Amino acid sequence: MKAHKPAQVKGHAKSQKWKDVRGKRSRPPITSSELNSSPVVARMAVVHKVSQKKKPSVKRLKNKAKPVSDAKTNTPQSVVQKPPTQANGSSVFKMDNDSNDSMEWKKYSQSIHGNGVKTSGEMENIIPVRLEGGSLHNCAERDDRRNHAVLVMQKNQTLCFRGKCHLTCLYGRVEVMGFTIEEGQQSYPLFSPASHCPLTIRALESSDQTRDDKTEASSILKKYLKSASRKKLLKNVTSNSSIILLEPMETPLTRFLSSFTDLSELFSPPVSELMSAVLDTPLNGLGMIPLVGAIEGLKMSKTYREALNMVVGACRGDLDGCAVILVCGSKNVGKSTFIRTLINTLLNHTGSVDYLEGDLGQTEFTPAGCLCLANVTEPLLGPPFTHQTAPEHMVHFGHTSCETDLERYLESLKTLWRRRSPSRETTVVINTMGWVKGFGFQLLVDMIRFFPVSHVVQLSHSGVTQCPSMTPEFLRTAHGHQTHPPAVTALDEFSESHSPPKSYTHVVVQSEFQGAGRQGTAKHQRTNELRELSLLAYLSQLQSPDPGPIRPLHTLTPYQVPQSAVALGVIHCEVVPSHMFYAANASLVALCCLGEKVSSKGGPVLLSQAPICPCVGFGVLRGIDMARGLYFLLTPVDPSILRNVNCLLLGAISLPSCILTTQPGFDGEMPYITKDYSFDLTGAGKLRVFKGLTRPSQMGN
Repeated sequence: MKAHKPAQVKGHAKSQKWKDVRGKRSRPPITSSELNSSPVVARMAVVHKVSQKKKPSVKRLKNKAKPVSDAKTNTPQSVVQKPPTQANGSSVFKMDNDSNDSMEWKKYSQSIHGNGVKTSGEMENIIPVRLEGGSLHNCAERDDRRNHAVLVMQKNQTLCFRGKCHLTCLYGRVEVMGFTIEEGQQSYPLFSPASHCPLTIRALESSDQTRDDKTEASSILKKYLKSASRKKLLKNVTSNSSIILLEPMETPLTRFLSSFTDLSELFSPPVSELMSAVLDTPLNGLGMIPLVGAIEGLKMSKTYREALNMVVGACRGDLDGCAVILVCGSKNVGKSTFIRTLINTLLNHTGSVDYLEGDLGQTEFTPAGCLCLANVTEPLLGPPFTHQTAPEHMVHFGHTSCETDLERYLESLKTLWRRRSPSRETTVVINTMGWVKGFGFQLLVDMIRFFPVSHVVQLSHSGVTQCPSMTPEFLRTAHGHQTHPPAVTALDEFSESHSPPKSYTHVVVQSEFQGAGRQGTAKHQRTNELRELSLLAYLSQLQSPDPGPIRPLHTLTPYQVPQSAVALGVIHCEVVPSHMFYAANASLVALCCLGEKVSSKGGPVLLSQAPICPCVGFGVLRGIDMARGLYFLLTPVDPSILRNVNCLLLGAISLPSCILTTQPGFDGEMPYITKDYSFDLTGAGKLRVFKGLTRPSQMGN
């Protein structure tokens, strides 16, 4: 791969490390002394504090924690029944022991329901009514001039859909993925792409039964609908109604993704749902496609709901310190979805939740190959690629699996935890890998021992646990990769200010959604496709926030970075120094901050080992100018943060091919793409491993 010199790069100042040649966005030169004037960690903390955007104030719920309720039975709306004796599946809720604390939390979780009202041990049995077809025409009206729709929903009615929209609650309250949206709150973006299960909006019971529903609703609807439409909807309004405003949503992310041919239908129903799509409702023109009752949204088993209720109740209780919840289980059992629902439910009652990423292959807030510690303040109402953000702390591992370097994986997690303030009283949710056998199981044992875990939520499917039950009793004799019996309960740093509990609560959840335990085979559902979506979503931040055509890579003006000011390293494999530039050109690189000064007498600085250092984001190394000693870098990272970057790390996470093959505006050969190449030669093509193929020994099983 040849190094290409971008056509739009002009000039060079030797005294300037990051030279911005993007027109009006200029800044003063940065010298090497300024770069290393203070320790990296201190500089990082200041930069992140300055660069954080102020979040709008979010109105939190005033009621107590409500249990997540089942939404599968179809009986009259006003009936409240006892739950059936058999769980919604093959297993029931389990706890590791019958201690007083465990029994107390179990009793508490069973004694509260929807609005925080205490009952005599009964749980509310939700009776869902799916809005579809004719019912949508009766309770929804659209204003074509202002291009929005208003929907009136009754208690426990649901709307399951594909697409994307902005949702504002005008009256009453609704719930989406565990997060309750009330009137008076801000508008929230909803994403329901074909890559994940469809989102469901569910109307909740009003918190105020004494209000004059017709008068208030009339004044609200007057702002959004004409007289005839307003009168039609008012007939459906009661004290238990909820009124929501639905508006189309177009962002740089959605515009960027839809510019690629293979992703143009990402927010449309997949082929398997086409017969269930409702295409003639007032909502269709807004980017939403309702689905009939035959299509399920998020399916929660009884153990799933009880685990959420118990954990949320414990987080709101009088624990000794903040709750630390570790979620584990094998691949494709719904760990990420459970965590999103858990975080959303916790955000109903608290301002923020800390999240520690331990899954390199399916990350939540960053491109794959990263470990991070994030503070979540907004609900997660879509899959990971819809909320790619800059976490508080991040370490770039450079690979989707840690099997090649277990020690660096564990040390990276410890480094992230040490950067969390010991005095911070915020619930922590820890995500883990789906690798639960062999060395992967040993890493899981180490993580439970390293961190002051208060709850371990273990997901499984088909009534079978894919790895040993991670109870406190089992952990006393289990061998980890770095820890062995007698168990080390925590790191030395925790002994004084953050002493972990002597035991923890173990919760077993049985996943019962369709396809549990199996990787998705439909379009956009394979793990490699999900990783590409997250990376494309990150790169969409390079686009202008203003509406307009998508700009390909070759039209974006890069930063000029002197090779002597930053170190370059390859961390996923060994590359001889003479081939380093060939490997890094036109590749994704992590922007990192080494704790030591980078200096050179004029040539490039190359790293021989993989460092564990702060990572502030990613960029595309668009070109390398050997004559002038410059890297040309495209990145969405803020210039104030780039001042601290002195290291570029190349890992195994490669750019999606569509980024390079889709570059409109060229008559001849596109940059980075060659056609003068023969794939007929042995070894000329890339060796691809198809993990989804069935082995001959498994045929017929």
